[in-house]
Amino acid sequence: MAAIGGVSFVCGVVFLMMGAWPIFFFFGLDFLLIYIAFRLNYRSGRIYEVVDLSCDQLSLQRVHPSGRSEVFTFNPAWVRVILAERRDGRNAITLSSHGRSVPFGAFLTDHERREFSHALTTAIIDARGGPRI
Repeated sequence: MAAIGGVSFVCGVVFLMMGAWPIFFFFGLDFLLIYIAFRLNYRSGRIYEVVDLSCDQLSLQRVHPSGRSEVFTFNPAWVRVILAERRDGRNAITLSSHGRSVPFGAFLTDHERREFSHALTTAIIDARGGPRI
């Protein structure tokens, strides 16, 4: 980041000395916008989710970058893990039960979502104590 700012500043000073002083501010604005974009990207990368499964409860805790936490609870006997595949190869995971759906795992790759949905479905079946069909 400092290298980008240094190059931007030097180019801005060159244009300032040539008499094109408004260009100096545009170089500063470019640096500021790049800095803000990196900060926002880094901040959004701090979201995480925790899935906890027991015989009587499945809970999904989502912690946002601001520190705010949401907890969704489901009964493992009724919850379904839905992996929605789109034509372009993208997918999404949703937990659904009794008319309530909660999407999760948006920060995972498509391959990781596929693997996790399979592993979670298998774990829910084991928690129910039922046969695999």
